[in-house]
Amino acid sequence: MRLQAVILVGGMGTRLRPLTYETPKQMLPLVGVPMIECVLEGLGRHGVTDAVLSLGYLPDRFTEAYPANVISGVRVTYAVEPEPLDTAGAIRFAAGEADVDETFLVVNGDVVTSLDVTKLLEFHRSHGGEATIALHPVEDPSHFGVVPTALDGRVLAFVEKPPPGEAPTNQINAGTYVFEPRALDRIAAVGRVSVERETFPQLAEARELFALSDESYWLDTGTPQHYLQANVDVLKGYNTQHSFHGIVDGSWRDASSTIDSTSTLNNAVVDKECVVGANVVIEDSVLLPGAVVQSGCEIRSSIIGPEAVIGASSVLGPTCVVGAKEHVAANSRLSGDVRLGGV
Repeated sequence: MRLQAVILVGGMGTRLRPLTYETPKQMLPLVGVPMIECVLEGLGRHGVTDAVLSLGYLPDRFTEAYPANVISGVRVTYAVEPEPLDTAGAIRFAAGEADVDETFLVVNGDVVTSLDVTKLLEFHRSHGGEATIALHPVEDPSHFGVVPTALDGRVLAFVEKPPPGEAPTNQINAGTYVFEPRALDRIAAVGRVSVERETFPQLAEARELFALSDESYWLDTGTPQHYLQANVDVLKGYNTQHSFHGIVDGSWRDASSTIDSTSTLNNAVVDKECVVGANVVIEDSVLLPGAVVQSGCEIRSSIIGPEAVIGASSVLGPTCVVGAKEHVAANSRLSGDVRLGGV
């Protein structure tokens, strides 16, 4: 039985710059594995056989990385937007490119979750609506789409990013949806259309939108802090539906990396071909492929980009983000929301 999914991966990842100037955020690694692979492995566990990646920003990074059109065992096709279409426009365009004609999933590609997609599909089919949204409870819903529901799960309204303290509920849009093909008819065939601001409110008004709350692991990785948290959560054993290997004493290092025996790792990720000198402390941090940390450094709650070099005896964090191939001078002291590196 075929089950299709549309994966939204077209965003520019502006909140994660400078890391995303050269790499789409869904291709950033989670403990050495590109996030898109984690997402598709999780969907594959729930029966997804085919996925279409809705691409906009740096599409070649995906097509070149997966030329065989298979990611984590799921067959993939690529739908490259001719122009930015926003979320609903991207869904309709990608579904059309893949000839989607049955119930299908839509997933935000930068969300890491252990959501029970099978349960969500069963709920959707039993309620008969045109679409169903997975919900997740959060402490501060003001940064998300907030979704009040009736007792039967019918969505009463869809409130996008309400002011702090004014949200009608703490249940937010978790970025995983089930759509019927007929719901696509509500999305304009041309131009930008927002699923959050236009399509979902229309479906709610038509009483065709349902939602199911789930308290499983969920994290939007769209900021440096959350990207770091996603990596550290994997090191701590949180369930993200991907099988990670090689985590030792709460840290992970690629076999090709070189780490001096006098250095200390604590909740650290050291990716391919990194070099860590003597007497270095790396804590709650990620070193991306080829990064170099010279002797005597302390790196805390920071992200060191590909082939970046951190000069000897420097202290970074929290929360520093060093872009690809940047050089930080020896004896530097950096903390706060520091972003180093441009295009």
